[in-house]
Amino acid sequence: MLYEGNVIRPPSEADSIILQVTVGCSHNRCTFCGAYRGVRFRMKGEDAVVQDISWASRACTRLHSVFLADGDALVIPMDRLVRILQQIKQQLPWVRRVGIYANARSILRRSVSDLAELKELGLRRIYTGLESGHDPILEKVNKGATTADMITAADRVRSAQIFHSVTALLGIGGRELSQVHAEATGKVLSRMAPNQIAILALMVLENTPLARDVAGGIFQLPSPNGLLEELHTMLEHIHCDRVQFQANHASNYLPLSGRLQKDKGSLLAMIEQAMAGKRSLRPESMRAL
Repeated sequence: MLYEGNVIRPPSEADSIILQVTVGCSHNRCTFCGAYRGVRFRMKGEDAVVQDISWASRACTRLHSVFLADGDALVIPMDRLVRILQQIKQQLPWVRRVGIYANARSILRRSVSDLAELKELGLRRIYTGLESGHDPILEKVNKGATTADMITAADRVRSAQIFHSVTALLGIGGRELSQVHAEATGKVLSRMAPNQIAILALMVLENTPLARDVAGGIFQLPSPNGLLEELHTMLEHIHCDRVQFQANHASNYLPLSGRLQKDKGSLLAMIEQAMAGKRSLRPESMRAL
């Protein structure tokens, strides 16, 4: 398997075959993201992808899922994406599902029937970054989509009956907009009604525009307790049901996992205990992206 540059996958794809079909991110303008800085986005050659699938057919017979990397591989033209999924189906018949990163714009380029066709070929999981439910924050971080775009994209994924995992980012509004961000994000997540909600905490990377704002005093990251308050407010305002809720990414100070609405009360109680100093937080040295 030949990889180029940083290959990033969701935590839940740790046991997947990582098939790199694009290099970099099609948007690559978010001020907080340093994953693909300086990398020109492009699709990998079809021959290279075919060779990687062939290698996986010999070396990855015990892995039952595939993740198509890098950022936003759903931007690949429909006919080519169909060929990739067909090749996976033919050469890796033991694979049960394929996952992919997708931003709102790439989802909205697909009709529901397009997405349903991709699902029939094995695409069973789409990962989308909401980051914030507050439009001024999305504009400030140059996300390239509005909350209306996010909600419409989520509706389309749901209509195609594809599992949808959506991430939100604690701290992205800074101290000034901390609670506004938390409340708005909880409300937008409720309207998106994904199958899985994944909460991460912002970690400022040196190679990003956001790092320059921090150094210049323009942006102030909330304290650990401030992030816990955000998490509590965000969770309070999430009212969708039968959704996996996970805040157990390594960036979070307080690892949490449960199912909403069933576990909502106990999750809120754990956050309150942590805010009161009755539950230990992950040490700064153990946090990571």
